[in-house]
Amino acid sequence: MIKEQPFVGRTEEVATFHKLLQSAQSELVAVIGRRRVGKTYLIKNAYKNAIDFHFTGTKQLDVASTLQEFGEKITIASKGKLGIRIPSNWMEAFKLLKQYIESLNIKRKRIIFLDELPWLDAHKSGFLPAFEYFWNDWAVDQNIILVVCGSSTSWMINNIMNNTGGLHNRITQYINLQPFTLAETKALFVAKKMNIPIYEIAQLYMALGGIPYYLNEVKGDQSAIQNIDQLLFSQKSTLKYEFQNLYRALFNNYENYELIIKALAKKQKGLTRQEIVSATKLSNGGGLTRMLTELEQSSFIKTYVPFAKSKKETLYRLVDEYSIFYFQFSPDNNTAGSFLQLSNSSKYKSWAGFAFESLCFKHIVQIKKAMGIQSVHTVENSFYHKGEGDGFQIDLLIDRADNVINICEAKFYGTTYELNRKEAEALRYKVEQFKNRTGTKKYVVPTLLTTFDLKHNEHSLGLVKQVVLLEDLF
Repeated sequence: MIKEQPFVGRTEEVATFHKLLQSAQSELVAVIGRRRVGKTYLIKNAYKNAIDFHFTGTKQLDVASTLQEFGEKITIASKGKLGIRIPSNWMEAFKLLKQYIESLNIKRKRIIFLDELPWLDAHKSGFLPAFEYFWNDWAVDQNIILVVCGSSTSWMINNIMNNTGGLHNRITQYINLQPFTLAETKALFVAKKMNIPIYEIAQLYMALGGIPYYLNEVKGDQSAIQNIDQLLFSQKSTLKYEFQNLYRALFNNYENYELIIKALAKKQKGLTRQEIVSATKLSNGGGLTRMLTELEQSSFIKTYVPFAKSKKETLYRLVDEYSIFYFQFSPDNNTAGSFLQLSNSSKYKSWAGFAFESLCFKHIVQIKKAMGIQSVHTVENSFYHKGEGDGFQIDLLIDRADNVINICEAKFYGTTYELNRKEAEALRYKVEQFKNRTGTKKYVVPTLLTTFDLKHNEHSLGLVKQVVLLEDLF
């Protein structure tokens, strides 16, 4: 059973919800985000007991049963003052909701929260036209806050954010809820009185991502490796088959989305659109554009143009830690043994290196602060040169407006990192080749991103100009 999660983080989102209470107009708020990211938990905690009506759709429930539940919920909320009434369609249901809200004798803004909105819109249910009419004909003039959310990103984007009918341009506030940062992840563990070292938190984050639902299952008396083994490899774990439901819950025709994710999981630097088409055999048209957009809005992928490349060479990179981990180790198949065994393999070391680079990519704000350049405009991307014998790749560049480029090397080590001669030569080669290939006149600064510290020696002195530690990402 999932334990109650302490409410931490989400400072900006809570501030946004509170600010809406002071506005002089009705507010239609749409909240989207990937499965398990904590949308419902956020809304409930932001408004607490001020929510006047809350209804949650149930997956695959028939229309008649949903309407009956809706009527019963209003009967309970109104304490029977409106009588027992079961609406026969959604127009009647929203008329009943209107009557209930009007009956409330309160001076503050009234708050309606409709959760899992996509599940209310069953086939031929008439929900969406009735919802549009409810907002445009009445709610928009009543000084209320109407919050809607749902895990089905496809439905929310197509029917709410990009609505071309009665809800076109009606959304007054849009929140795309992101996974926790490392700092929020640590705050969750601290709130649960679990004193977990940052190195262990980083490993957990690299496998689970900043997904509150997953992180809430972590046990403080176990190592990160033990927790990952229990959560993702154990037959009894509540997350054992999470991947099988992840994309299915978010997207229509989810198999195509999984094809894209699987292709991206094989390429650390990402793939161009044409490479995605080649790898997945999907049609290169509007459907692919829509899927890529929805995957990015759901925080699974990130797009960027590599340094000195054209827009047509835009790369799509998988940044969802849980999906990366899944395709690396396939825990639901579990043919390679426990993660306790896998953690000693070269496969683990390869994954950890990639996952740490991705972790750094997600915490650029914190890295910039540690470097003292938080106020400098920057563009973060990568660089690669394809060639026989002289090809190379730089996974993270920070291109700065103050005429500097940081070439970042990420090293995930359990101890202090010491640069050897081979690694130093490789880094010098990258720096010189980058200058030659791009012709940049900016000051190129080799920068190390590592876990604990750099032990300076004859190889690092004069080469590594700046060091950012794991603790800086928190």
